[in-house]
Amino acid sequence: MRGKLAGFVVAAGLFLCGTAAWAHHAFTAEFDSTKPVKLQGTVTKMEWINPHAWIHVDVKGDDGKVTNWMVECGTPNTLLRRGFTRNTVTAGMEIVVDGYKAKDGSNRANGRDVTFPDGRKLFLGSTGTGAPDDK
Repeated sequence: MRGKLAGFVVAAGLFLCGTAAWAHHAFTAEFDSTKPVKLQGTVTKMEWINPHAWIHVDVKGDDGKVTNWMVECGTPNTLLRRGFTRNTVTAGMEIVVDGYKAKDGSNRANGRDVTFPDGRKLFLGSTGTGAPDDK
């Protein structure tokens, strides 16, 4: 009886942990698929952290005002598998990011693609998150 109870507790714990991790990665919880954004600017920082990498970009608006945006990417491991290295996106680099705005109105976006000055384009997202055109 004790063995069955212990097995049940372990199984329930694993199920709950898996559910929490899945919920964290849901695109629709934080971002709006009806609000695409194209950010062109200068990289200020690239954070290779889990569970998502982040690109920080200074974007100059039509009024000349510079606003810093945080762009959520896939996991560092996902980016590495897609061809990124730690030197692919560096501070001072000019890039264009296509993505989707945050629901809360902050200067955050979920990145879809990044385009470099040489025309090269890489996919930033994570698959299976519910983002539009999920690959």
